Amino acid sequence: MMPIHPFEDSNGDTLHEECGVFGAIGAPDASTVTALGLHALQHRGQEAAGICSFDGAEFYSRRGLGHVAENFSTQEALAELPGTMAAGHVRYSTTGGSGLRNVQPLYAELAAGGFAVAHNGNFSNAQTLRDELVAKGAIFHSTSDTEVIIHLVATSRYPTTIDRLIDALRLVEGAYALIVLTPEGLIACRDPLGIRPLQMGKLGDSTVFASETVAFDVIGAEFVRQVQPGEIVRVDFDGNIDSLHPFGNRKARPCIFEHVYFSRPDSIFDGRSVYAARKAIGEQLAIESPVDADLVVPVPDSGVPAAIGYAQQSGVPFELGIIRSHYVGRTFIQPSDSARHSGVKRKHNANRHLVEGKRIVLIDDSIVRGTTSLKIVEMMREAGAKEVHFRVASPPTAHSCFYGVDTPERSKLLAARMEIEPMREFIKADSLAFVSIDGLYRAVGGTTRDGKCPQFCDACFTGDYPTSLTDLDKRTSQEAQLSFPVHKVA
Repeated sequence: MMPIHPFEDSNGDTLHEECGVFGAIGAPDASTVTALGLHALQHRGQEAAGICSFDGAEFYSRRGLGHVAENFSTQEALAELPGTMAAGHVRYSTTGGSGLRNVQPLYAELAAGGFAVAHNGNFSNAQTLRDELVAKGAIFHSTSDTEVIIHLVATSRYPTTIDRLIDALRLVEGAYALIVLTPEGLIACRDPLGIRPLQMGKLGDSTVFASETVAFDVIGAEFVRQVQPGEIVRVDFDGNIDSLHPFGNRKARPCIFEHVYFSRPDSIFDGRSVYAARKAIGEQLAIESPVDADLVVPVPDSGVPAAIGYAQQSGVPFELGIIRSHYVGRTFIQPSDSARHSGVKRKHNANRHLVEGKRIVLIDDSIVRGTTSLKIVEMMREAGAKEVHFRVASPPTAHSCFYGVDTPERSKLLAARMEIEPMREFIKADSLAFVSIDGLYRAVGGTTRDGKCPQFCDACFTGDYPTSLTDLDKRTSQEAQLSFPVHKVA
């Protein structure tokens, strides 16, 4: 299943998108449509899934840990979610941690009626806002930053739900794509910089929203357009659609890693085929970092499109030198390092017949902590590869993401601790190269990076964060204060 990293282990040596969202209104079987849409978005979150629906009188909610199929595969489960409007969510835990209380959509009864919200992204001032709300008497039932939105809407002094939501969103910083259900209809909105994706489609007379266009393909819906950065779309039960732009016009900064890794390759993101973008990244990588080799081998599945591009550009044959088993579970519940390593080898195996005695170019999407890359290189050498050259279809990931991606703290990122040559030595490759930041921009956008006003959010590569990071700045300031030496009185 794309783009889950095949060598995922207990060390968290891969990046996870926090979640995916889906919404439908005007559909006779809205919860069924939503469940099917969530299946297509399962790669964006495999820890938990939830759906909330509304039948014109009551809200209904069902949430559970695990995959969509484990929670919404039966008619009995979907029968608990009647109505023509529904919102769904799949998640990994970043902010808030795991546990059923953090599974979305979150629901609350407000003065104006029921309010359900599904959120993809992360608020970088959530803890600051939470502390202020708790000091005023707010009681939180989850540790998710998404619940901050509910409390801000509940305490806003504006008279209408839409104005209360706008008021709340003016107070948050960071990234978000939201699906909100109210008794008046569905609201879909995207942060002013468009960091997190949100798409709009039509399914007969119903209107649907999803994190990725592939969800529309699965349910048979027509892709209409992306929700614009900073746009709020309201859809009522008569099918009327209103578009609001309350935050002004700012230069969009969509997440460039959607092209590299997060989105399914059969999706369209920011107007471009993700598959085509990944092939172009591989082509650019071959131009920038060629190597004499016998085979180009992808790290399946996420490295496949870039490897095809690299092979076509370089003329080096593409081969499946690593075979993946799709029937082995995740390897993180293991008692020892040796057992975890065995789990990795059960999931993937070098194709010895192909790689033995060959000079191999391995193509992967990223290097995070480096332990996964080391295991891959060792596996190829054990299979008899003569040389192993590692090529990465993204620049070095040297900075943490605070916008809804589950990255380790910066001190654990290999590229934050080492230059290229020490990284090469760490993973034991014969050579190591990353696509340049300008090469990545050319591949996905056609032009080089505008240093004064970048076209994408690329903070994980450059450290150029497009919004304030209030919680981080506050924590850094507090740590600095605590770091002063204590002087003893004689």
